[in-house]
Amino acid sequence: MAYATSNPPELLIGLQNFRMWIYKSTDASSAVDASGYITDGYARGMRQGDIVLVQDTDASPIATQICMVTSDTSEVIDLSDGVAITATDTD
Repeated sequence: MAYATSNPPELLIGLQNFRMWIYKSTDASSAVDASGYITDGYARGMRQGDIVLVQDTDASPIATQICMVTSDTSEVIDLSDGVAITATDTD
C-alpha cells in the first residue's frame, strides 16, 4: 500500500525542540521507513530528529516501531530503521 495524505502522521507531543508523532497504517515499518514514503511530512512540521511511532495495524499482534526522522527537505522525509516495541502477555 502507498502513503495517503488522508491518513497522515499525528503529532502527539510538540514542544519547542522535540516532537513525537504516531503513524498508523496497514503498511509494515520496512515500507514506511523508505525515503520519500511520507510525502507531506515536512509541510506538516516533521523535522530531523523527531521521533515517529510507526504502527502496523493489520499485523497480529499489532506491531509498533520507534523511528527517527533522519532527513527532512521540502520534498522528502526519511525515517530510520525502526526499533521494535514488544510486549509479552503470558496470562
